[in-house]
Amino acid sequence: MYSYPDIKMLIGGQWRAAPGQPVTNPSEGTTIGTVPTATLTDLDDALAAAERGFRVWRRTSPAQRSEIMLRAIALLKERVESIAFAISLEQGKTLAQARAEVLRGCDLMTWDANEGKRLYGRVIPAEPGMRHTVVREPLGVIAAFTPWNFPMSSPARKVGGALAAGCSIILKAAEETPAGAVLMAEAFQDAGLPDGVFNLVFGDPATISAHLIASPVVRGITFTGSTPVGKHLAGLSAKHMKPAILELGGHAPVIVCDDADPEAAALACVKGKLNNAGQVCVAPTRLFVHRKVYDAFTAAFARHGAAIRAGHALESSSDIGPVVNRRRLDALHSLVDDAVARGARVLCGGLRAEGPGYVFAFTALADVPPDARAMLEEPFGPLSLIVPVDSLDEAIGRANSVPYGLAGYAFTRSAANAYRLCDELEVGNLAINHLVSAVSETPFGGVKDSGYGREGGTEGLECYTHVKSISHLMETA
Repeated sequence: MYSYPDIKMLIGGQWRAAPGQPVTNPSEGTTIGTVPTATLTDLDDALAAAERGFRVWRRTSPAQRSEIMLRAIALLKERVESIAFAISLEQGKTLAQARAEVLRGCDLMTWDANEGKRLYGRVIPAEPGMRHTVVREPLGVIAAFTPWNFPMSSPARKVGGALAAGCSIILKAAEETPAGAVLMAEAFQDAGLPDGVFNLVFGDPATISAHLIASPVVRGITFTGSTPVGKHLAGLSAKHMKPAILELGGHAPVIVCDDADPEAAALACVKGKLNNAGQVCVAPTRLFVHRKVYDAFTAAFARHGAAIRAGHALESSSDIGPVVNRRRLDALHSLVDDAVARGARVLCGGLRAEGPGYVFAFTALADVPPDARAMLEEPFGPLSLIVPVDSLDEAIGRANSVPYGLAGYAFTRSAANAYRLCDELEVGNLAINHLVSAVSETPFGGVKDSGYGREGGTEGLECYTHVKSISHLMETA
């Protein structure tokens, strides 16, 4: 039987313990461990170690960097069951979803490890005796901040991109779900990553972000989390002239056109909402369905949604586990009550599920009015909002009406509809006739209040580099 790991910080290749705060199992509401709180001394030691590590890592060939990274990824795959168990305990996603997250994190880093060998420069034509070249160089030490909802794959995006580009990293992972980052760091250490290239700290987010971003050692910032925190970090980064990658909140629309198959679209949306019990920034949430297929869509959604089983993360019968904490549970109750009071209909769920822990039933509301709080605030839970629309114009307008623009989805058989959706929907990632917003080889990120910069794809690696232009006048005989 697997057990929850001992949570420590990794600084300069050495594991470091410290007093801290409890880690809670949301399926049971019990304490399963303690996460340490970094002091300013710990942070200064991490900065010094990352600076030393960068000097070594940037001089390591791309091929050697890739070899070490791929060795670490192979170890993570070997350890997938124990890592998935730890993630299920601390975060509440089912074992199947936790296992899939670990493997997805491996896939993301595998692509980065290989693509790091292809960060090409270019030669620009010039007059005889003159050579213009452009090269990409690693930014330097990266301060990375990751959220609680994906303890493995969110750190993987940042660690993979930074290391593949030749940067060192100080990762401040989430205190609520620290095990994924600890076990990832352990694998990189076992794979022979030089000391100081990958450092891991935990503690007070405001203290750590302010201290790291202000340090001249740090040359770049990457953050995944809420829009308010992202705006605060953007301000700190701008104050200290540091480039930032910000992947912030979303409130993803789904547009179901009048030519779509309502049964197939409803089933896809139900399945798309299962991941992480809807606690995903790209979860399909605001469903704008053409009135021609609205009744068939809502009937199918209610039928499939009612069959979803919410329960303990480690129970094989559970389709979704709990939400992460009591605050999230209370927030979902409040959003549902508000929408119903304004005229929404409950198609399925709507209440806390039976038993211990923070389990909320898979919930769908129909006829949700535009002034319902849930239409304006990201629910971040197993809550879907279904709204009838009379035209594609109305659907696009409603979809674009919020300040977020991370992911969007649509179902249509019409090339003309697809063209309009591609051209007019204000999102960073659009999926048509399916619900996968990004894969390892494609860039991922948002527009408007959903942030800027990209992770994944060639564009993601380039965000961890700066461009140097070199103009060389050669002596002639």
